[in-house]
Amino acid sequence: MATAKKQTQVRLEEDVLEAGKAAARARQLDFNRYVERLIIEDTTGARAAGMAAAQRFIDEHGSFLDDLEQHLDAPYADRHPGAAA
Repeated sequence: MATAKKQTQVRLEEDVLEAGKAAARARQLDFNRYVERLIIEDTTGARAAGMAAAQRFIDEHGSFLDDLEQHLDAPYADRHPGAAA
């Protein structure tokens, strides 16, 4: 069952509006749906739960991820700026 939507007006600085529109496009959402999702995530605790889960993952696996990043970057570390490839 669809719920009726209410319209509201929000005033944003131009750079904030453009950043929000870019973020919506990156998520393949229209701007209204993006704002709606942000509000839902913020007011239901979903965003906080996601951030807590991400922090637990980093706490548990952070050193592995750091080592992996170093390993993946190693082939590029020996190159000198301006040297021929």
